[in-house]
Amino acid sequence: MEGTEVRKLAALEDTHWWYRERRHLLAAALTGVQPGRALDVGAAGGGNTRVLRELGWDAAALEYGPEGAQVAAERGIPVMRADATLLPVQTGAMDLVVAFDVLEHLVDDDACAREIHRVLRPGGTFLVAVPCDPRLWSSHDEAVGHVRRYTRPTLQDLLLRNGFQVESMTSWNVLLRPVVALRRKASNGSDLDDLHPLVNAGLRTVITAERYLPVKKLPGVSLLVTARRP
Repeated sequence: MEGTEVRKLAALEDTHWWYRERRHLLAAALTGVQPGRALDVGAAGGGNTRVLRELGWDAAALEYGPEGAQVAAERGIPVMRADATLLPVQTGAMDLVVAFDVLEHLVDDDACAREIHRVLRPGGTFLVAVPCDPRLWSSHDEAVGHVRRYTRPTLQDLLLRNGFQVESMTSWNVLLRPVVALRRKASNGSDLDDLHPLVNAGLRTVITAERYLPVKKLPGVSLLVTARRP
């Protein structure tokens, strides 16, 4: 992701409905999990790393780009600058690795999955979020540096062939999928925009309601996975 997009993300993520809900989903996925050592891969400005640290994890951010690493450091978050396909972490050192909206940026997503498997201890958890459905490909994907959008089979195959057990795979942003599809067909470039507060509040209401509805197996905009190193 370009530096301007990272700065834009950092400015938006505390209030924007999408980032707020994604932080909720991260925290919910870790309910009841004993904190340990964690790595947030592709952390950008470190919004998700902050969630991990607030939950008691000994968490560090890993970011390839200089802008994202600088933003994280400015926020007081421990950060490493490194390639997600060559992690500067000892084998088996991590209890948890988070890679939210990272794999789709990598030409060699297998290399990243292999490295994450390597640095996790046996029984360690890998939390993944990726954009899904190639039919939703748009100029937004190009603007933020996506290489692909996944399907359930392609994401599951990636994880299985690199040694993970997939414990759960759910759709996210299901209710707003038609809105996202229409918006991206009509727009050019990234849709990381600062929304009017009323629009932001309305979208937040919809995405919050999704937590309580039986829609997680329906087509959405993103996929969320909990996987484990055996």
